[in-house]
Amino acid sequence: MPLRIHFTAQDLARTRLAEAPRPMLELNIALRLLQEQSHPTRFGPWRRESLKRLSPQVRMLFDLVPPVGWSVDFLDHATVGGLDEALDLIRATPAARLRADMEAWAERGGRRPVPAWTRSIGSDRRLLLELADTVGHVYQQIIAPYRPRLDALGDADQAMRRRQLGQGGLDALLAGLNPRRIRWRPPVLELSTASGFEGDICLQGRGLLLIPSAFGAVYPVLNDEAEPQPWITYPVGLRETDLYLPPTDTARALSTVPDSLAALLGHTRAVVLWTIAHHPGCTTTELARRAGISPASASQHATVLRTAGLTTTMRHHNTALHTASPLGTGLLATAS
Repeated sequence: MPLRIHFTAQDLARTRLAEAPRPMLELNIALRLLQEQSHPTRFGPWRRESLKRLSPQVRMLFDLVPPVGWSVDFLDHATVGGLDEALDLIRATPAARLRADMEAWAERGGRRPVPAWTRSIGSDRRLLLELADTVGHVYQQIIAPYRPRLDALGDADQAMRRRQLGQGGLDALLAGLNPRRIRWRPPVLELSTASGFEGDICLQGRGLLLIPSAFGAVYPVLNDEAEPQPWITYPVGLRETDLYLPPTDTARALSTVPDSLAALLGHTRAVVLWTIAHHPGCTTTELARRAGISPASASQHATVLRTAGLTTTMRHHNTALHTASPLGTGLLATAS
C-alpha cells in the first residue's frame, strides 16, 4: 500500500508551488545519493567527481544523514531559501534543542549505532561550528559547481508547471508531479517513497508545499510535520510529455565539463569528449545515451575528436569502441 495524503477543500486552497529547489533539501538528498550506488547513469559520474573533491570531514554529515532513514532534525531547514541563512540557523541552534534532536534521532535509528562523536554536539560549541562549516564545504563541492545548469532546469520546470496550473488547475498540477511515484486520486495523493512508508496523513487544513528537486529525481521526499506547512518534493521536468528529466539529462546537468573546454570545442562536443574520458571503451550507442544525443550525432562528434587526435577508436566486430587519447585526457586535465 502507498502512503496516502488526504486533502480537504481547505487543504487544496492552501496548496502551493515553491518557486525553486531549496538548497538544504537538495543537499540532504544529494548526501544520501553519495553514499549509495543506485541510478548509475543519472548520478554515477557526479558521485565519482564529487567524492574526489570532498574533505574527510564529510564523514560527519554521512553519520547524521544516512543513505536511508532519518536525518537529524537540526540540519533540516528544508524550506529556507538561501544556504547562508540555513548555515546561520545551524550555528545558532540552542544546546537544549541539539540534545533533544540527537536523542530523538538516536531513538528513531533503532539498532543503528550512534557515532561516539555525536554525543558532544550539545555541549561542544566548536563541534557545532565545525559541522556548519562542513555543510557549507560540501554544498560548494557537490552542488554549487552545477548551479547554473540546475537553475536553468528549475526555470524550465516552473514555466511548465505554471502552464499546467493555468490550463488544468490544481488537479492537473497534482496529477503531473511524478506519475511513476505520485498518483492523484482526488481527494487523496498517493506516494511511493524510497523508504516504503505506508499509512494515512491528514493535512488538517494546512495544505501542501510542492518543492521541485533535481536530485530527488526518482522518489518523492515528504515531511508532514514541517512548519508552517507540510511539503513534498517532485522531480524537475522540461516537457509535459516527459514530466521528469531522463537520466542522461540529469547526468549532463551534473557534468563537470569546464566552461573553457566548452568554449573551445562547443558544449556538445565537450560533453562527448568528457563522456568518452569517463567511460573508456564505450560504444557509439552508449556514448549517445550517456551524452543525451542521437547515435548519428555521437558518431559525428566522435569522428571529429578522433581526427583531432583527442580520442582513439578501436573496432570489435562491427562495434566502434571509443577511448580518450593522452592528448584528450591532458586537455581535460588542464581545462578550467
